[in-house]
Parts: sequence; C-alpha cells; structure tokens
Amino acid sequence: MTAETAVVMDVEQRAALPFPRSLPEFQRLFPDDAACASYLEKARWESGFVCPRCEANGEPFRIASRPGVLTCRKCRSQTGLTVGTIMERSRTPLSIWFWAAYLVASQTPGISAVQLQRQLGLSRYETAFQLLHKLRAGMVRPDRDRIGGRANEHVEVDETWVGGRTRGEGRGVHHKTLVACAVEVRRRAPGTAQDMRKDGRYAGRVRLAVAADRSAQSLCGFVERAVANGTLIVTDDWSGSADLGKRGYDHRAIAECGDPELSEEFLPISHLVFANLKTWLAGTHHGVSARHLQAYLNEFTFRFNRRFYPFNAFRSLLGLAGSARAPTYDELYSGDWAHPTSSGCVA
Repeated sequence: MTAETAVVMDVEQRAALPFPRSLPEFQRLFPDDAACASYLEKARWESGFVCPRCEANGEPFRIASRPGVLTCRKCRSQTGLTVGTIMERSRTPLSIWFWAAYLVASQTPGISAVQLQRQLGLSRYETAFQLLHKLRAGMVRPDRDRIGGRANEHVEVDETWVGGRTRGEGRGVHHKTLVACAVEVRRRAPGTAQDMRKDGRYAGRVRLAVAADRSAQSLCGFVERAVANGTLIVTDDWSGSADLGKRGYDHRAIAECGDPELSEEFLPISHLVFANLKTWLAGTHHGVSARHLQAYLNEFTFRFNRRFYPFNAFRSLLGLAGSARAPTYDELYSGDWAHPTSSGCVA
C-alpha cells in the first residue's frame, strides 16, 4: 500500500466511514468477517481498490471463503487486506480484531488482557496480551506533529516516577521509571459551567515518554521532539530544564520550594495527567513492567487526546493501524521489541 492510497483516520475525519456508538450497533455493522473485511478495505483505499503491484484501479475479484484476500482483475495478483497492518500474518479472525479494537477504543478505562480474554472468549491469555500490544503499536503515528505553538496558550512540562516496588528496601525511589510529560493548557470560554474549575484551565493534547534520566540532554531532548519551537513552556526549577530558553522556547521556571499550593497554581494540568495515568495503571492493569511501560503510555495518550470523541477513536485506531508494524509474540517476550514513539513521545 502506497502512502498516496493509505487513509489515516483521525478525529477530524468524521464522515468517511461509519462507526458504532453502541454494542448493538457494532453487531449490526460487523456481523461477520466479511463485513469487517469490507470496512477495512474502505479504510485502506478510500477511492476504491488500487493494486499494489500494477497500480490498476478497479473492482477486484473476491473469494467468498477468504474475505481478506482481493485479486486484481488486470494482473491477477492477490492482495491481503491485513498485509502491512498490525494484523498481518495473524490467525485471529478479523471479527475478533474488530471487537478488540472497539473495546480498547470505546471504554474510558481501557481493558486489561485478562478482561479481553474473558470478554472475547479467547482460550489463551497470551493471545489477548499480544492483541493489545499490536493495537497499541497502531496507536502511534510516526509523523505526529508537535504540540503547542498556539497563541494565548502554554505547555506544562514535568516528570514523575511511575511503578516500581519498594517493599523491604527502605525509603526512596526503587525500581521506578521516569516519565516525562508535556501537556497543552487551554482555557474554557468565560461563563461556562466549568469556567470556575482550575480558573477555566483544561488539558489539550498530551505527550508522554519514558525518560532515561533527569538530565538536560534527556528532558530538553524530549521537549524539542514533542513541543513546537517558540511555545511558552512552564516547568519547575529543576536544572535539567534550564536550557530550554536557549533552544528556542519561552521558558518560565517556577520555584516550587516543596509548596504544594505553588504546584497546584502553576503546574496543575500536568499533575492531573500524572494522577490519572497512575490511577489507570494501578486500577485497570494493576501495574505494568518497565519494559512495556512506553506501550501503555502510548495507549493512555491515544485515549486521552481523543476523550472528546470516544467512539470515533475506534475508527481512528483502525486507520492508524493501517501502516504500523506490530510486534511478534517472541519479540514481546524476549525484549527485542522497542515500543514505537513519535516526536520522542507518543501519538
């Protein structure tokens, strides 16, 4: 599939394909694998099938017993609908993939592998675990733009420690992973019902990434890849962020001095994002390993940035998955797979 024929579905494209708003509607739209294949074909070729081999445009031959395979009428080459997607070489039926994508995208807290296995009636936990990680790989768009750069708005940048076990090892940070966050701070229109909450401030788009350490190279590098140049950035007074002014940003460092009221006043949105992230990791997944943490950050960001379009996220996920490479079972468990990021962060 070429870049010209690929369709990237996102929240701005609402009319290109229908999307289910309820479980009964999902069942009506996708009663079997053939209906799923038809939907996936429209997601990949908006203007009709184009043969990847001879580039002929036209209605292909279809095989009733193999709805995921299209045959070009001109050169007779066969094209698999899942080739080049996260579903490539998967023996899992398309209907199961669609159910998994719907459950992941439409439920506010997401779904764990144990829950997915139970809901879909899968015989093995490993199948559910791999399905979810493949879908998470499809949540990242490599060419994702940087956040910020909007007039009268700013971006909060902060970092926190996530996960880890400290039992029996004394006080302090043990086996935790550092996560960096950049989040747009927007304001609601005066007079709205939510205007009084946090002075009308609310979160726009967010970027999250596992950080190697709190050094200037790590933190400033994250900001450069995640935030547009010239953006007003608010951080605490940690030395790792001191060079942002020299790197093309309007940097404002706030000396918190351990005062929680100052944090609430100047960095409330990033702290809210961290609180939601940790609650989600502990509540839905009961903690995650450092090896796979970036994948969960990708999922959290994908859902957070589409929280105003919860059902549209299902359609978006299928479109993003159309050009993503997904991990194999062996890559996931061996540690050879590097979870994808974009702009030094997530989609």
